[in-house]
Amino acid sequence: MTQKPTLVPRTHQGVVAWTDERDGAIVAFSERVGGVSRGAYSSLNLASHVGDTPEDVDENRLRLLACLDLEGLSERLVTAEQVHGASIALVTESDAGRGASARGARAPIPRTDALVTTEPGIPLMLCFADCVPVVLVAPSGGVAVAHAGWRGALDSIPGATARRLAEEACCESSDLAAYIGAHIGACHYEVGPEIMSQFCNAFGTVARADSGGLNLDAVVTASLVDAGVAPCSIARLGTCTAEATDRFYSYRAEDRRTGRHAALVCIRPRASLS
Repeated sequence: MTQKPTLVPRTHQGVVAWTDERDGAIVAFSERVGGVSRGAYSSLNLASHVGDTPEDVDENRLRLLACLDLEGLSERLVTAEQVHGASIALVTESDAGRGASARGARAPIPRTDALVTTEPGIPLMLCFADCVPVVLVAPSGGVAVAHAGWRGALDSIPGATARRLAEEACCESSDLAAYIGAHIGACHYEVGPEIMSQFCNAFGTVARADSGGLNLDAVVTASLVDAGVAPCSIARLGTCTAEATDRFYSYRAEDRRTGRHAALVCIRPRASLS
């Protein structure tokens, strides 16, 4: 029987990440501690677009990679220009290093909110501060990371990413393991009646929490399950970013000026698997 996905904490020189090792890949969701950023970005801000010092962001990225034993792949890191859309990019060897440095040596993949690859040794990273991070791992050698804000969730980007990964990795969606990181909880996420109506029409009443807020966790889960991912193959961190600003960044709870934590996944280079 295939082991169910799970997330356990890993620490290295103050950096904390919630991780799993599965099918030759490492999955990680970072916390905000252990970095060098200051002020509103304190301390492990991993995003280059929020106004933080680029040198600090690059140091923080190195620290996260070191925590995951991936420091040798820092120049191969791939990031994206996240736009709260539903575009999915297939990352190939020629893309290695796109957006790796906050100092702009090579631009990130443009206007994309999900990354998929079957290439070993290319860490994929997206950044978050309330939106839902989703990581997927295929047993046949493929990984993906998706950014689901309310627009992406409504467009079912988690499920679409699962289908794309299954296609690229030549497996079934039911073979995938899925991970949902920290994100804003329904008790802190009020939306207008028109938006809530759209979600209830698309996903049913699970979209509306008892508090009246939008239940992104239920929506993302429904999107994954609708795509064929088995409910028992979905692990979740279960932490609300707005309630845990000592551990995670929250755009809403911190007056829109804050850093970003990350979801990262990488197929380990074969030489490191022995």
